[in-house]
Amino acid sequence: MLSYRHSFHAGNHADVVKHLVQVAILDYLLKKDKPFCYHDSHAGAGLYSLLAEQAQKTNEYQGGIAKLWQHEVQNPTLQRYIDVIKQLNTDDELAFYPGSPKIAALMLRSTDSIQATELHPTDYPILASQFARRRYSRIENMDAWAGFKAMLPPLYKRGLVLIDPPYELKTEYQDVVAGLQLAYQRFPQATYAIWYPVIERDAVEAFIRELVNTGIKNQLRIELCPHSDSSGYGMTGSGMLVINPPYTLAATMREVLTEIQPHVAANGDWQVHQLVPE
Repeated sequence: MLSYRHSFHAGNHADVVKHLVQVAILDYLLKKDKPFCYHDSHAGAGLYSLLAEQAQKTNEYQGGIAKLWQHEVQNPTLQRYIDVIKQLNTDDELAFYPGSPKIAALMLRSTDSIQATELHPTDYPILASQFARRRYSRIENMDAWAGFKAMLPPLYKRGLVLIDPPYELKTEYQDVVAGLQLAYQRFPQATYAIWYPVIERDAVEAFIRELVNTGIKNQLRIELCPHSDSSGYGMTGSGMLVINPPYTLAATMREVLTEIQPHVAANGDWQVHQLVPE
């Protein structure tokens, strides 16, 4: 279960759509003065070198963030996303890519709290070292679902919970549904953003139906697929199922995906659909 290392995949098309959704939600939460909590269930190492052996072995970032790095941006959310990444790079060289907890650290105010769990024995200390001096942060070497029990609800009554397991095992799909129900019961005010890979379409649709059938209201589906559906192996796209989305999120993501499609999904497609009403 601990074989997955995100360093091989950092900055790919799945990261692009996941982090664009994350940035859009965080920016919305930042509009209010009151602090909020960001909780990351599968946090990874936090920061990745795109020049390291792992990233260079797969070159997946070349089909993701590298396609947008020098793009003349129109949408402000897309610009915000790129600006966050540029904070970690100099001289227009794309050398580092932030994971979701690092993006949160770069965007949040000192009064906002960050919680994260990571089980991998190598990635956890790398992640924890980045938050050692940050107040209002709690980084644990802990299973994601145990982390929900230990940390939710947080002190603050607003927040974003990002759930993005590697889905190494088929049972992880059921774990996500059960984990979401647990977290939502404890922290129903939060926005939940659940990442999922598109590998086999029937399995994806079955997973989405399970999420819908939880009875949780206000579910928005956002998906970007650079490649056509395939019955073979390999990820053809990915998506985010967002619960309690900001009212601006659907329109924002339609604009963003329209802008980035020619660059990262020229032969593919995208969708933004309200699956369950408020």
